[in-house]
Amino acid sequence: MSTTLCFDFGNTRMKCAVFNEDVFYKELMLEDDSEGTIRQLIGDYHPSASILSSVIDHNPVMEDVLSGATRFHKLDHHSKVPVTTPVGKPDTIGADRLSLVVAAAELFPGKNNLVIGLGSAITYNYVNKYKEFIGGSISPGMEMRFKALQVFTAKLPLVKPDWNFPLLGYDTRTNILSGVILGMAKEIDGIIGEYEEKYDNFNVLLSGGDGAYFSRYLKKKIFADPYLLYKGLLAISGFNQ
Repeated sequence: MSTTLCFDFGNTRMKCAVFNEDVFYKELMLEDDSEGTIRQLIGDYHPSASILSSVIDHNPVMEDVLSGATRFHKLDHHSKVPVTTPVGKPDTIGADRLSLVVAAAELFPGKNNLVIGLGSAITYNYVNKYKEFIGGSISPGMEMRFKALQVFTAKLPLVKPDWNFPLLGYDTRTNILSGVILGMAKEIDGIIGEYEEKYDNFNVLLSGGDGAYFSRYLKKKIFADPYLLYKGLLAISGFNQ
């Protein structure tokens, strides 16, 4: 059985997905990107291929280790991808955004797709039925908003995410939860509405670890897949072998 390791190193967490053939098997949270950690993964799963999407300064040794044991690919603006990218500076497109639009284009061929990624930032990414990544927008993510309320005020606390809260908060914690999470849900619904005025007949895909907090509050019809980014990485890995 062919196994692929898909690494996603974001601003908050270092993660890895294991695929057996083309089927998602499991997601792993990594404590670090040391040589020992990477070699342990190789020993545990015996991958034949691997791919890295990183927006941080990761340990360069891991690339050497993966290259020696697998067919390794590092996602960057030189990668071959089955979508076209906006004219301008392709090297400035985040690897996470590129992975999301590739996943959408591969899973829903011949369809227009608005892909919303929920991570450190919220990204809105539009890829049309011709596999053209048109562009989108970026706004602060959930944890960033919680931290901003603490950092830029004198007395507000740092609140942990929790989906169970009322519309009308009854204390500081629930006021913040309602403001941040409902505020983001209304933002997402509003952005989708703006796209609906400009474009006809498109899918809305929601992905990212924070999706569970918002899907219940969204009024727009969405396709939620927390592993969408990994599926894009898997497609890109195959495209570059």
